[in-house]
Amino acid sequence: MAGAAPAMAGMSDGRAVDGSGMAPAGPMAAPASPGAPGMAGGMGEMMGKMMAPMPAAGAPGGCMGPGCGGGTALTPLYSSLMTLPALTPEKRAELNALAASQISEGMGRLAAASEALNKATVAGDDAALQQSLGLMREGLDQLGAGVAARRVLSEGKAPRNLALDWFKREMNLASPVSREDSRALLGVTPFHFFTMALLIAFALAMVVMYFLKMRRATALFGRIKDTEGGRTPPGSAPPLPGTPPPTTPSDKPPADKSPSNKPPTDKPPADKPTTELPTTELPTTELPTTELPPTKLPPTEMQPTRAAASTQELTANWRGQLRVASIVTETPSIKTFRLLRPAPASALPFTFVPGQFLNVALSIGGTRMNRSYSISSSPNQRDWVELTVRREPRGAVSRHVNDLLHVGDLLEASGPVGRFTFDGTEADSIVLISAGVGITPMMSISRFLTEQSWPGEIFFVYACRTPADFVFAPQLAALQKLNPKLHLTVTMTRPEGQVWNGPRGHLTGKLLEQSIPNLASRRIHLCGPPAMMEATRELLTSLGVPSGQVKTEAFGATRPAPTSDAAPRNMAAATGPQVTFAKNDKSAKIHEGQTVLELSEELGIGIENSCRVGTCGVCKVKLTSGEVTQAVEDALDADDKARHIILACQAKPRGDVVVEA
Repeated sequence: MAGAAPAMAGMSDGRAVDGSGMAPAGPMAAPASPGAPGMAGGMGEMMGKMMAPMPAAGAPGGCMGPGCGGGTALTPLYSSLMTLPALTPEKRAELNALAASQISEGMGRLAAASEALNKATVAGDDAALQQSLGLMREGLDQLGAGVAARRVLSEGKAPRNLALDWFKREMNLASPVSREDSRALLGVTPFHFFTMALLIAFALAMVVMYFLKMRRATALFGRIKDTEGGRTPPGSAPPLPGTPPPTTPSDKPPADKSPSNKPPTDKPPADKPTTELPTTELPTTELPTTELPPTKLPPTEMQPTRAAASTQELTANWRGQLRVASIVTETPSIKTFRLLRPAPASALPFTFVPGQFLNVALSIGGTRMNRSYSISSSPNQRDWVELTVRREPRGAVSRHVNDLLHVGDLLEASGPVGRFTFDGTEADSIVLISAGVGITPMMSISRFLTEQSWPGEIFFVYACRTPADFVFAPQLAALQKLNPKLHLTVTMTRPEGQVWNGPRGHLTGKLLEQSIPNLASRRIHLCGPPAMMEATRELLTSLGVPSGQVKTEAFGATRPAPTSDAAPRNMAAATGPQVTFAKNDKSAKIHEGQTVLELSEELGIGIENSCRVGTCGVCKVKLTSGEVTQAVEDALDADDKARHIILACQAKPRGDVVVEA
């Protein structure tokens, strides 16, 4: 730009510039360029604005008005500033006088133009209007030049920078170079410092979180290693649910481990020792097993799973596959199967409430069969679930599960379902009465309540044939050590030939009254073979227990055996309502007292079923027409009823009906 200064200084209407750098009087006009007429015109107009009236050459003292001397001389302010090395006091005084002259003359021209404009408007003289507008533009230009000169003096920049700033503003170029931020330190503003500080803090937080996570992982692996060795390091957290309880270094190593604490294996132990039970004169029998300290799990360990009840509706319709992770022989006829999600290292795809069960589907001999098995593990275990299955001599599914299922096999399951549940919120105490393999839901409830440090009393009453049939004996003894409010009573109906010094015979009113104080005021859960439950119900009624306080689960129910009147009923003509199975395009009249499921079996319609007592929900079908009665509707929720879903094993038509089957 310095090299361009002489050229810009010589830009005029053809008149030369004298040696002082002052152009002769006359308007400045930029020469037009044929290639860019618009640009040339704009530059000429801009340079016209840059002209400032200065004293004509040889006019001492200067003339500040248009009528002075031989006329008004115009000095190109831009070119003068570009050639000035510095704004000396003399030049500042000269520019100040120039600015005052420009402002005064511009105001005068504006006043004259305004007056002429008013007269031309009244007279309607368009030519005069045009001249008045031109005069007004000249006045505005002069006024703008004066104001610009004042800004030059007030901003205090170098003359060349001032000229460049003015030029950029007039040409709408980039913003003038701003003054350096006085707040900057070493060229960095406070905003930059603040941004860098935030980034550094974030990076430090990420590093700290990484080291904390690694520390927790190291501690967890160390705790697992120690618990596998049978001890818990001092100062460590309580053992995880499902791991062996801690022992001190001075304790003797356990002589025997319960099956649930053994590493997963698909082979049952060769010889399972019979647990020796101590003599006791009280009905409540306490079973010795591994020496365990009576520690109490803190409630915070398990409380996150209390939400299982609230999420049950979201997971009740789950259906998929589970992988067999381990098989443990509990008794000669009962095994526990630990099931995992097929995907490695992932939690169960469902949650459940203590006391619920899973429906299992198997293909046996080309026929699809369904059975329901209660969950014996605690809902606190999110990585696996355990089903405890008894091998029935004539049970096709239970024999297949116990004899042919191996570790690694996939099992089709659905659920969880069932309303035989208790999580501690329903009452302040609980009585759990069971027999045989009906103990499985009671184990899930007892484990969960113990892990939650539930403050209520748990009265656990169990009846079985022989000590060898006593399933979960070591686990119950361990729970007693952990939970002083768990009271265990066990009676054997056929203990002959085996060591047993506890109560003998079937459950009696005397045994229940001695084992459970204030029995009539407590909530009771009852599960076992149908004959045992019926007898116990009558016994509880005789002891003054209201029927509404007794909750039952028809455990292990299968297809009822043919009765003596079954053949005559099948041979006799059916006189009941007409039942139409829409999908199979079959219909028939139903026998009196017969269910939709039983009629479908007569017609060869394969409605899947399992429990046949209205609790598993496997036999759900949609009723599209008509009405039915159902003695049990435990497997139906509000949504099922709204969609007219019925249980085929319970449905008895009131009139002609149509079902989707």
